[in-house]
Amino acid sequence: MKFLCAATALACLSVAHAQPLTTLQSVADSVLAESGAPAAGVARVSRDGARSVAVAGVRRQDAPDEVTPDDLWHLGSNTKAMTATLAARLVEAGVLDWDTTLGEALSDLGFEISAEFIPVTLADLLHHRSGLPANLGRFSTIRFLGSDDSRDVQEDRLRYAEILLAQEPAQSRGAFVYSNAGYVIAALMMEQAAGRSYETLMREEVFSPLGMESAGWGPPGEMGANDQPRGHGAGLFGGLSAREPDERADNPPVLNSAGRAHMTLDDVLDFLQAHLDAEDASYLSARSWEVLHRPVGEEAYAMGWGVTSEGALGHSGSNTMWLIRARIDPAQGRAAAAVVNDGRVQHTSPVLGRALTQMLEAETP
Repeated sequence: MKFLCAATALACLSVAHAQPLTTLQSVADSVLAESGAPAAGVARVSRDGARSVAVAGVRRQDAPDEVTPDDLWHLGSNTKAMTATLAARLVEAGVLDWDTTLGEALSDLGFEISAEFIPVTLADLLHHRSGLPANLGRFSTIRFLGSDDSRDVQEDRLRYAEILLAQEPAQSRGAFVYSNAGYVIAALMMEQAAGRSYETLMREEVFSPLGMESAGWGPPGEMGANDQPRGHGAGLFGGLSAREPDERADNPPVLNSAGRAHMTLDDVLDFLQAHLDAEDASYLSARSWEVLHRPVGEEAYAMGWGVTSEGALGHSGSNTMWLIRARIDPAQGRAAAAVVNDGRVQHTSPVLGRALTQMLEAETP
């Protein structure tokens, strides 16, 4: 089972010194060479709408098919900012509130909630301050294994919550515990309040309005067809091993809201640009953008974003077979993302960090 890599979620906040940059393709080529990944992609957008995407490498290490700018990449925990954005849309629509509690939202579901969790709010969950553990636990999570087509994900969220919310808290409410489980419960709160599945709400309120038409869930591509990049994990005897897009290539579908979105890099830029243009009230009000981006506590974590002292937003995502790092720099008026289909996070994360710095700070087309 491949739990989402929480340890790297905030790694994108570290900043390297900028290097000269000629073209975005040179950045993609450098990421490929330095990381040793089968494929790499980089993308950048400016506040004025100018954008570029560049890719390099092959979809899987043992086949010659090259990646293309239209290929799909797994986002891991960078999905969390999208889940939080959905929450903001529903709050603005009056479906629920940031202060809506688990006791208010889930009391009619037929299972008992531990007393410590009853006052936990939607905002607590999105800030990782609910007291919930990082994950449900490997043995409990086994029951949710399966492909996107084989699982009833709404029913799975109910059963996941029933198990999770009967437990004792991992920490007191208000303490920071990076929690994939908390984002599952946030999705359940939203779909219970709205009367539609989290996945439907994401399509209606985030993906479609922002033009993210390629967005989907789980490992991209079809079994047996080298039609999309494959995630790569550590091989049995070292090196890398390509993973076919089956249930072993990702976390269970119940974790969609915590980290299972995939999409093209161009659609990633659509999302990043919406957050970069936070003063534009056409999609969300200034108040909602401020709530989403305001850091809480010493960890300086907002809702799905880590925040630097300079006000830049960032996050990383990995299911141990991919890695993406994204950063939004309002001061520079730019946002960027870098991704590899290689789960060796300790090795690849610094490489992607240097690429982000180049794209955000260098004067380049």
